[in-house]
Amino acid sequence: MAGFDVAAARRWAARLDPGRTLARRADAALPFAGVDDLAGQPLLLDTCVYIDQMQGRAPKLVEHLIDTRQVNHSAVAIQELMHTVGALDPADRRTPAVVQTVCGLVEAMPEHRIFTPDADVLGRAALLAGLLSRLQGYARDARLKALQDCVLFLQTQKLGFIVLTANLAEFDLLLQLAPTGRVLFYRNGN
Repeated sequence: MAGFDVAAARRWAARLDPGRTLARRADAALPFAGVDDLAGQPLLLDTCVYIDQMQGRAPKLVEHLIDTRQVNHSAVAIQELMHTVGALDPADRRTPAVVQTVCGLVEAMPEHRIFTPDADVLGRAALLAGLLSRLQGYARDARLKALQDCVLFLQTQKLGFIVLTANLAEFDLLLQLAPTGRVLFYRNGN
């Protein structure tokens, strides 16, 4: 595959393998967003941020972060949002409003702020997701979710951004495997 060094990626993944199941750390050990984080590196939003905003669950701090920092979007989040549109039941009376909201959100993303992962990110993310799935004993459906999270995690790292997410469980494990990753956590309003 052009742009992907298989041997280097395998060596990299081997260095990350702790050889044991990981446990989620206490909140005090995690990088939670605070008022001191309003200024800083550009953000790449996890899909949960869009969902929390659309459902009115995003805390004010998240809204302030989005207002004050450069916000970027991943093709991974677009993929997950559009999957939702395709999966909705057209016979459900709520579907048209949800489709309109999600499509409007995606259409509002500035083209110059949308980033697509390259072959290196995709290949390494596949290795990392496989490692995580093996260590944690993930079932089939969790493996795909892990792959998408790993792509976003590594894409953020490659671009020099920080991923903003409420997904504590998955991204804490990724930070344990690759501590050089950049993540900023928040809890939604529920």
